[in-house]
Amino acid sequence: MDNFPPTCILTARLDESSQIFFDEMRSRYFPKDRNLLSAHLTLFHKLPDTEGTIQVLSGIFSQPFHLWVNALKNIGNGVAYFIDSPELLQLHRYLQQQFSPHLSLQDQQGIRPHITIQNKVKPEEARELLNLLQPNFRPFEATVNGLDLWRYLDGPWEHQQYFSFDESAS
Repeated sequence: MDNFPPTCILTARLDESSQIFFDEMRSRYFPKDRNLLSAHLTLFHKLPDTEGTIQVLSGIFSQPFHLWVNALKNIGNGVAYFIDSPELLQLHRYLQQQFSPHLSLQDQQGIRPHITIQNKVKPEEARELLNLLQPNFRPFEATVNGLDLWRYLDGPWEHQQYFSFDESAS
């Protein structure tokens, strides 16, 4: 078990139209009794809930950047949109270095960016959804406008702080 205070989750904040799209997909396909969250692109699952975390995230100077939603895949017991973005991978590596002593084994690994729209269903149900959505899927672009820090509440999440990527950052 990790030895740090209550934990936080870090997600990328998407542009409004992309967030609406993913929220609608999640609302439609995620099991209703398990859908406690909005759609999200998780960067870290377990960060320390400390002032040091806030300081690191406050020190990020970035412009909004694009990512490419390039695949729809079966994840075993669900379906997710997978994402390609060199900028997101670079940001993740930087934050791994900053939080290195505090990372769980999961967060020490490389990231496979994705947004889950269905999970915790039978494998057959996941295959059916993928077969339904795949014929109409076309890769598309979304924008990351910042980061959101959430406190994990043993199921639901409580929003802690938004770290905006300033349009004028260099």
